[in-house]
Amino acid sequence: MYEKDDPRSALATATAPGPDSGAAIAAAQYLDLHDNEVVRAQNVILIHTEAHSGDDLDNGYLAGELAIIVTGASPAFTLFTDDGATRIAEPGLVVTPPGASRISVEGDGPLVRLVEATERDWRDRPANAGAYAENHPRVTLLQRWPEPAGGNRVRFYPLSEVPQDPKRFGRIFRTRAFMVNFLPEQDGPRDPRRLSPHHHDDFEQLSLAVQGEYVHHIRTPWLNDRTTWHDDEHVRIGSPSVTIIPPPTVHTSEASDPGVNQLIDIFSPPRVDFSEKPGWVLNADDYPMP
Repeated sequence: MYEKDDPRSALATATAPGPDSGAAIAAAQYLDLHDNEVVRAQNVILIHTEAHSGDDLDNGYLAGELAIIVTGASPAFTLFTDDGATRIAEPGLVVTPPGASRISVEGDGPLVRLVEATERDWRDRPANAGAYAENHPRVTLLQRWPEPAGGNRVRFYPLSEVPQDPKRFGRIFRTRAFMVNFLPEQDGPRDPRRLSPHHHDDFEQLSLAVQGEYVHHIRTPWLNDRTTWHDDEHVRIGSPSVTIIPPPTVHTSEASDPGVNQLIDIFSPPRVDFSEKPGWVLNADDYPMP
C-alpha cells in the first residue's frame, strides 16, 4: 500500500480487481534499450536513440502528435516542422503537431520519442511487435483526447519551470494520446519497507528507467484457470530500459542502485485519475479532458 502521506494513496490499492472478464493477463515485458531501439505497448511506440552530434532524425509523416522526452543527459537539438525551427536545450517534454518533422542533433546523448502505435512509418519497427500481434483485451484502445487549446503547434514544457512539489506525484504532462510523468531522482536504494504495490484496471504502464537500476516486483492475480497462473516476478534491470506492466497485475518498482535512480512513467491514453487531481497535470490548460 502507499504511505498515507503519499499523494497516490487515494488512487489505487494492492488488491486485485473485482468481477473478472476471464481474458488472459498479458506477461510483463522487460526491454533493455541498448538492444531494442524501438519498442511498443498497446497504444504507443517508444523510440530510444543514442544520438550523436550531426545526426538528422526523420520522424516521418505522422497522423498524430509526436512527444519527445528530453532528460538531463539528452543533447541539445533543433526540431524542424512545417511551421519552422524550435531549438531545445534543457530537459522537459516537447509536443510536435501531426505532419512531417525532423530533429537536428547538436551533441551526444539519449532522446526518447513517442508516437501512436498505428503510425504507418513506425508500426512495423518495434522489436517486440509479436507481443501485440493481437490487441490485448484488457487494455483500453486509444481514442485521442480533445484537440489542444489554440490549435496545433510545437509546445515545449521545460522542467526548470516546474519545481518538485511533495503534494503532487511527479511532474505530469499530457497530450491527446500520451501522459508522461517525470518522477523525482532518488539518491540510493528505495526503502524496502516503503514500497507501493498497486494495480491498474485497464491500462498499461511503461516505466522508463533513465538512470540507475530497478527491481520491478510484479504479481499476477489468480484467475479460475490455474494453467494461466504466473509466479511472482522480481526482475532487476538497469538503464536505459523500459518495463511494460500489464493490467491488472499488482506491481511496484524498487530503486536499487547506490547512486542516482530515476523513472519516467508513460501512459496511453492519458490517465483519467491523475487528470482529475487538481494541479497534477501541469499543461491541463493546453490539453483539455474529454
